[in-house]
Amino acid sequence: MAAAPQSQTQSQGQSQGQKPAKDGDWSFLMDKDSQDVHQELSKLKIKFQETRDTISSMPGIDVSPEQQQQQLQNLQDQVRIKKELLQKYKSLCIFDIPKQ
Repeated sequence: MAAAPQSQTQSQGQSQGQKPAKDGDWSFLMDKDSQDVHQELSKLKIKFQETRDTISSMPGIDVSPEQQQQQLQNLQDQVRIKKELLQKYKSLCIFDIPKQ
């Protein structure tokens, strides 16, 4: 019983023109659609390369995550210190702010 489905499958494949001319030669499938696919694939490859170039030119891309964390911590410390100084200067009342 198992031989019948195979022969049906083979005859259907041959009648639909899907049998390769030689072993592994499926070149008959190449048509306009595959040319369009190759063109779109080429465009996509170009976009990927442009994206890689853009990413590699970004500032800080060459800095390790640990170095970025250290820089972030330093900047946060600077902001904290400047806020403290600003509060200190405000509490001294040195500045007379004219009311309009």
